[in-house]
Amino acid sequence: MKRYLNLGILAHVDAGKTTLTERLLHTAGVIDQIGSVAAGTTQTDSLPLEQQRGITIKSAVVSFVVDNITINLIDTPGHPDFIAEVERVQPQTRILMRALKRLRIPTLIFVNKIDRPGARPEDVFADITNKLALASIEMGIVHDAGTKSALFSPFGSAHAPFNTLLAESLADQNDGMLAAFVENKAPSYSELRTELAHQTNRSLAHPVFFGSAILGVGVDALISGIIELLPIGEVTSEQNDGEPVSGVVLFKVERSSNGEKIAYIRMFSGSVRTRERFKIRDEQELRITSIQVFERGSTVQRQSVSEGSIAKIWGLTAIRIGDALGVAPTNQRHRQFAPPTLETAIVPAHNDQKGALHVALTQLAEQDPLINLRQDDVRQELYLSLNGEVQKEVIQQTLANDFDIEVEFNETTTICIERPTGIGTAVETIGKSPNPFLATVGLRIEPAEIDSGVKFQLEIDSKSVPHYIYRSADEFREAMTQTIQEVLQQGLHGWRVTDCVVTMTHSGYSSPGSGSSDFRDLTAPVLMRALKMAGTEVCEPMHRFHMDGPVDMLSPTLNEVARLEAIPTATASGESTFTLEGEILASRMHKLQMKMMALTRGEGVLEFTFDHYKPVRGTIPIRPRTDNNPLNYKEYLLHVVRRI
Repeated sequence: MKRYLNLGILAHVDAGKTTLTERLLHTAGVIDQIGSVAAGTTQTDSLPLEQQRGITIKSAVVSFVVDNITINLIDTPGHPDFIAEVERVQPQTRILMRALKRLRIPTLIFVNKIDRPGARPEDVFADITNKLALASIEMGIVHDAGTKSALFSPFGSAHAPFNTLLAESLADQNDGMLAAFVENKAPSYSELRTELAHQTNRSLAHPVFFGSAILGVGVDALISGIIELLPIGEVTSEQNDGEPVSGVVLFKVERSSNGEKIAYIRMFSGSVRTRERFKIRDEQELRITSIQVFERGSTVQRQSVSEGSIAKIWGLTAIRIGDALGVAPTNQRHRQFAPPTLETAIVPAHNDQKGALHVALTQLAEQDPLINLRQDDVRQELYLSLNGEVQKEVIQQTLANDFDIEVEFNETTTICIERPTGIGTAVETIGKSPNPFLATVGLRIEPAEIDSGVKFQLEIDSKSVPHYIYRSADEFREAMTQTIQEVLQQGLHGWRVTDCVVTMTHSGYSSPGSGSSDFRDLTAPVLMRALKMAGTEVCEPMHRFHMDGPVDMLSPTLNEVARLEAIPTATASGESTFTLEGEILASRMHKLQMKMMALTRGEGVLEFTFDHYKPVRGTIPIRPRTDNNPLNYKEYLLHVVRRI
């Protein structure tokens, strides 16, 4: 039987995640010497830019074994611009913990750097409990905090005050234990630890450990807590043989030195082997050419990979982050990443590098689909989606270091969306002018619930499906769904259209002349005509923010928030600090960030995350089209028919 645990280390930038990873590997006997983040000798920060900046930019995997349990550990970025790399989860501590609680992910907390001068473990624990609103449980006591002699002593069965506090905390979520506690029938220490593990697994309790990753203090206690308190997966070889193959590219795709694509696959069930073929997103079948499995701090070549493992797989040239290998796991938690709300045009410093820049950005977009590379053929411009300004710097330096391409960025703009406001229909019939395509396509588009995305459905007779092209109505629907989603990337004003239902009302073909391209090419102008009849509303992104600062600066902060047309939703002030929550347009968020230091004398903390879209007031922003302009049928036909 194989026992395994997939573990992520999440924290704010410079919290010591990579150093802790090194210490865990060293304690487990995987490495003889601990690497240095500053010197760029760690196991996980392998990118030159990571070593140069001293921060983690791309998630990395290492594996080690403790008590016959294989632990796959993912070291994640801490900078908020790299949201697509964490749960791709925004790492400000409070937002991070809210996300972990919402997803019910079992979480242990390790308070690092207790050896630093000024370390205040008890104050930090109080902040964890109060500011993060967690059922946190202090798992030991710190001695000589703030010195190089700092130590962490875990509590045990002989520590009566800990047992009492543990019983009180656990009783809040266990009625049976609460009843026994009221009746003075104290549970045994063993029962308390079992219940602690149970509640930690359900994300109801959050054990807190203390230590110093750089000195190794508290790491043994943390490892013991990981093994005891987090859920351990188990799988037998019989299960692998009987279960359907189910793997997902959860967080990473990279390229080898010779340009070959490498996908990081998390296996949920079954096994895959080299030379096996898989169909990715209904495209052509691809053959796995090589597999490497993470083991004991490095990767080793294997002929197969099974449930519970994370592997690097070669040969799947069309694969992207989020793609499933085999059957998509039914028990995987639904994760919807907050969309990037900024966009910028990127141009090469030298015109002769335009082609090379497109190739390079295509590879970067494979590694992070949220970059959302768009090309404007008319203006000869490339556009990228962003989460923040630092991401620009990293992309710029990555292009320079890895591809020898110097680039510049245009001004950053806000990414809006469009939502249909009514119902629209349109039909183009085969053989009737001006339709030059050998297909009939009729579509209806109508509004749907907010945040429901795009849904496509068929309302046609099965006889109108060209079965010599598509094997079934389901295959036809899948192909049309992909086309519909591609067309709706640019609505009436150039923004992505969402929250709608598109229904195919008419379909026809001429056998054997009609082809899949006829349906695909005709769909764009028909759908745009239906959308024009329905009308759309352009909406811009809103962020929810949380700000802490000195109480005497509350008034000027409120004035600045009002000037930026933000909407305060909650305000509280104590003896020394204030708390302010509210909503603000994404386009104004950067200005608030820039003002933050001056508003709070450098003492404030600002957290923000995407919240919702709000209808635009005033002038409607227009996004330049990068398609063949299916809004103008004549212009569209000039582009498409000439190309055909």
